[in-house]
Amino acid sequence: MKLRQFRFRALIRLDPAGADPSLIHPPASEYPNHTRSLMIHAHEGYDAGGWRYFETEICWDGEAPLRPGDQAVVTVTVTDEDAAAFLATGPKFALWSGGDVGHGTISRRVFTEHGPS
Repeated sequence: MKLRQFRFRALIRLDPAGADPSLIHPPASEYPNHTRSLMIHAHEGYDAGGWRYFETEICWDGEAPLRPGDQAVVTVTVTDEDAAAFLATGPKFALWSGGDVGHGTISRRVFTEHGPS
């Protein structure tokens, strides 16, 4: 079975270094472009019960890495059949790497020349 791929544009902000001292593992000091080191932790919009973690690829214009405290407009790619139920324009999501290390908001879903991604 082939999983569907979803792509979104989002504004993210990484928490400043040391923002959450309760994290078991401190967040990375930087995240390279096309990182797979961050997951999205999102709440399902129409069902009041569900939270999910999604493996992602996050990329942005430029090659400079993102560091704690940075804010960026990014493209988020998620390969998961349930992604559309959890990721929609507007609601906030958390960026997770052993604990919440930032947050973001989806601005739009990206469509490719072949239809929805």
